[in-house]
Amino acid sequence: MSTASDFMGHELSLAERRAIRQEKRMVRISRAAGPLTAIGLGWSVPLMKMAAGDDPRSNLSALWKGLIVPLVGILAFLAAWAALAPQVQTSLGTVPGPVQVWQQVEGLYADHQRGREDRAEFYERQEARNAKLVEQGMADRAKIRAYTGAPTYPEQIFTSLKTVFLGFLLATIIAVPVGIACGLSSTVNGALNPLIQIFKPVSPLAWLPIVTMIVSALYANASDALPKSMVVSAITVTLCSLWPTLINTSLGVASIDKDLVNVGKVLQLSTSKTITKLVLPSAMPLIFTGLRLSLGVGWMVLIAAEMLAQNPGLGKFVWDEFQNGSSDSLARIIVAVITIGIVGFILDRIMAALQTAFTFSSTR
Repeated sequence: MSTASDFMGHELSLAERRAIRQEKRMVRISRAAGPLTAIGLGWSVPLMKMAAGDDPRSNLSALWKGLIVPLVGILAFLAAWAALAPQVQTSLGTVPGPVQVWQQVEGLYADHQRGREDRAEFYERQEARNAKLVEQGMADRAKIRAYTGAPTYPEQIFTSLKTVFLGFLLATIIAVPVGIACGLSSTVNGALNPLIQIFKPVSPLAWLPIVTMIVSALYANASDALPKSMVVSAITVTLCSLWPTLINTSLGVASIDKDLVNVGKVLQLSTSKTITKLVLPSAMPLIFTGLRLSLGVGWMVLIAAEMLAQNPGLGKFVWDEFQNGSSDSLARIIVAVITIGIVGFILDRIMAALQTAFTFSSTR
């Protein structure tokens, strides 16, 4: 027969188990808060905490600041845009409002769907023709031709992403080793610093003619996977975006704790081990800061480079719509502007998440 004290002890044990489970849930949420904040989903953390039974008052305050206030700002912007756009007259008509721009988003998606259907039909007809030639004993006349239709809007976005990542990769391969050399050696830094200060402010519009002529001379036999216009755009991105990574890497390496360097000397570590074991881990936060800045600069530079190099990406899309001059062109250009901004935000959030993962530092 259970006594009253045994019953209370049993109740206390259940309460303790509930408290332990609650604490474990909060720990998991706290661990997820950093990555979620880095990718721009920090507003979901208060929701998860309230769902786990945490104090609603403090979480509602965080939710207000992290989600409601930004949504109010976006809605206010859309309302001002819708009210003011019809009052501005251009050569192509009034400035399109949010509704007209959204209609063009739907139109571009419909064009993409039609483009995919046309591509599929083209290859089906080609396969049928080649199969018929093989049956007739003329297999040597069967050919595989690539689809030559105009790229759709999502395909142009993908082309721009490929180009910017190619340029960003080249910039990183150049900037990080040179930045490490500048940070470790005052002599190297003194020799390269004047060149960095001279070339860093140069506009992509100035680099583009030089890059175009050099690429045309050295890359005469262009491949289909890497067309000449993409190479020109990517190298222009490289030349304009490598400087933030180079400067931040140099600063991060030069500012590491001197005791670490002395430890490396005492242990007689080789130069490669000193860099990989001591220098890079200490300088990683500033290196990632430089990489984030370089990627942002590269994405901005890319649009201008694609306009002039006629690389079939977002820059060429904007230029073609500007030259088209139809009644829908202005709305489509605004769609491209918003797309460029959203993609740039996503790229920055990806780099912020990588920075959080590799440096264990909080990033907003």
